[in-house]
Amino acid sequence: MTLSAQNILWKKVNIEPLIWFRIVFGLLMLISTIRFWYNGWIESLFITPKFFFTFYGFDWVKPLDGSGMYAVFILMILAALFITIGLFYRFSTITFFVLFTYVELIDKTNYLNHYYFVSLVALLLCFLPAHRYFSLDVKFGLCRKQTYIPAWCLNIVKFQIGCVYFFAGVAKLNPHWLFEAQPLSNWLKHQTDLPMIGGFMKYDATAFIYSWLGCIFDLSVAFFLLFRKTRLAAYLAIVIFHIITGIMFPIGVFPLVMIALTTVFFSPFWFVQLFDKLTRKESKLLKEEATTFNKSFAILIWVYVVIQLLVPMRYLLYPGKLFWTEQGFRFSWRVMLIEKVGNTTFFIEPENGKGRKIVEPSNYLTPQQIKQMSTQPDMILQFAHYLRDQFENQRFEENGEIYEMGSPKVFVEAYANLFNNGSKLLIDPEAYLSELKYNLSHRSWITEYE
Repeated sequence: MTLSAQNILWKKVNIEPLIWFRIVFGLLMLISTIRFWYNGWIESLFITPKFFFTFYGFDWVKPLDGSGMYAVFILMILAALFITIGLFYRFSTITFFVLFTYVELIDKTNYLNHYYFVSLVALLLCFLPAHRYFSLDVKFGLCRKQTYIPAWCLNIVKFQIGCVYFFAGVAKLNPHWLFEAQPLSNWLKHQTDLPMIGGFMKYDATAFIYSWLGCIFDLSVAFFLLFRKTRLAAYLAIVIFHIITGIMFPIGVFPLVMIALTTVFFSPFWFVQLFDKLTRKESKLLKEEATTFNKSFAILIWVYVVIQLLVPMRYLLYPGKLFWTEQGFRFSWRVMLIEKVGNTTFFIEPENGKGRKIVEPSNYLTPQQIKQMSTQPDMILQFAHYLRDQFENQRFEENGEIYEMGSPKVFVEAYANLFNNGSKLLIDPEAYLSELKYNLSHRSWITEYE
């Protein structure tokens, strides 16, 4: 059958690879959610903080008080378990997607690329018939058993995984990564104690080799996974890449997630054999055969694809150095590309301009929040707005004098160090942050990187 848009979407394919994907995803989310609770992150990230850095347009998302956040995670654990076993699948996937995304929207200082990836996969699973075989829904008669599905059900998952790799490679096409081996040249020198390979980490050449191989790997591996002759070699490269990355850097379960979920690219024959053994029945590989074409649904699929292709490239709409301004940085699969530290000092002035008070961020933010905010201008602006609201119509005493704030002015002295190249002024110190709008337009009050 020739390759065409209709074949990519509507060709009949075996359902087993999708069932495997559902089970693996559910198990990984079950383990990850329990691990999150076990490490005490519910308390430290969602209950302890006094202020949360919301995403643009989601200021209404707030954490629940007290035991409410624990209840959210209990529901997420149950939803992940039910996804794994295929019980009340539609309700479970929708519940997991809504709750997981809700948790990630509470505070962007917790943002990680693989959290965004999980939200997207959970969203896709809401529309996929991944419960119509080898599930309790089928066993209990809650849905009809199905042995084949339209090809888009698998291809949309492969596309999403491919986006992670490909755009991670596109993000590496920058002079810092390719011609300075940054930030790896700084990071690898702290890995000399690794067994066997540690001795090589002290050499600059090692960082350049890793940088170039990492770029080539990310740009190409998804395409090699698509072809039978190169699939095994590509997958072995994925396993090696993620194992090494997981050993060298503390990035949680992301390597395991990508190793496990990328198996969806395997031949349907592998999955058919696996489920034949599990069900003790013999299935057949389906011949390529078209299913019913649904024009409206096809349009929705292509809209989703276009969005996923455009969002990572939106940084091109902004002037300035991306790693400095970080405008368009999130949601673009930029994984471990930046080494940046910052320091911020906030000043509050009364409305009449008489007097100035230094505000210590640690009185309001956790160490994690301060670390993230100090290098990201949009968060600095958000915190300035928060301080404005906190001090409005308040009074403070300085050197024996009492000052009436009225509508206070907030300024910041912010410095950042990018790739260990020295501390530079990040924010215009004369910028009246408390009056600047928080939106998606270009932030001209960020200084130019020299």
